[in-house]
Amino acid sequence: MSRIGKKAVAMPSGVSANIENGTLSVKGPKGTLSMGLLDDIEYKVEEGEITVKPANASTRARSFWGMQRTLVANLVDGVTDGFTKILDINGVGYRAQAQGKNLKLQLGFSHDVDIVVPEGIEVKTPDQTTVEISGNDKQAVGQFAAEVRQWRKPEPYKGKGIKYRGEYVFRKEGKKK
Repeated sequence: MSRIGKKAVAMPSGVSANIENGTLSVKGPKGTLSMGLLDDIEYKVEEGEITVKPANASTRARSFWGMQRTLVANLVDGVTDGFTKILDINGVGYRAQAQGKNLKLQLGFSHDVDIVVPEGIEVKTPDQTTVEISGNDKQAVGQFAAEVRQWRKPEPYKGKGIKYRGEYVFRKEGKKK
C-alpha cells in the first residue's frame, strides 16, 4: 500500500478539476495545467478533492500509484501558489540581469551568456547575485533552473558558481606546500 497514494488531494476554493479524453485539467487563480492519465490508475474528481487509486492489482499499477498522486498534487499546488527556485551566484564579477524575456549572465567567460526564458516562467533578479525563477509548472521551473545552473556549477575549492539557495557545496582544501 502506498502511504502517499492513499491520501486524497484537497482542492482549495477557487480550484476546479475535470477529466476528459484521458487528461486531467486543473484550473485555478494562476492558470490551467493538465496531465495525461494512465490506464492502470483510477482518478476521481469529487467535491473538494481528487482521489487516485490503482485500477487493478498489477505491480505496475501499485508502483505508479504514489507518483501519480504526487503529480496531481503538484498540479493543484501550481495553480494555487506556484513554484519558485532561487539561485545564488558566487564569484568576483559574476552577475545576472533579467531583461524582458531574456536572462543575461556574466560568469567569467569572454562573452555574456544570454538565455531565453521559456513561456510560462517568470525570472526576477532582486540583486545582481540572486535569480528567482517562478511559474506554475514544477517540472518546467526546475528544468530551467537546472539549465541556468549548468553554465557554472559551484566548484569545491573557492565555491564560485551558481547554486540553489540552501544547497551545501562540499569544500576542499587547496594543495599544501
